[in-house]
Amino acid sequence: MNTDQLKGNWKQFKGEIRKKWGKLTDDDVEQIGGHKDKLVGKIQERHGIAKEQAEKEVDEMFKDK
Repeated sequence: MNTDQLKGNWKQFKGEIRKKWGKLTDDDVEQIGGHKDKLVGKIQERHGIAKEQAEKEVDEMFKDK
């Protein structure tokens, strides 16, 4: 999924994102606003994982969307 698709469907994905990455706050999700790079950064920051791992998880979540 590219950034434009993520932005376009952001409202629909918010709940799934909060479920999968529970340490993200509502404010985090609002600030991300559909930007993949911001989502990866926040996941990395809140969950203490490597950037590559965060990118992999995001890609896996959205690969069939």
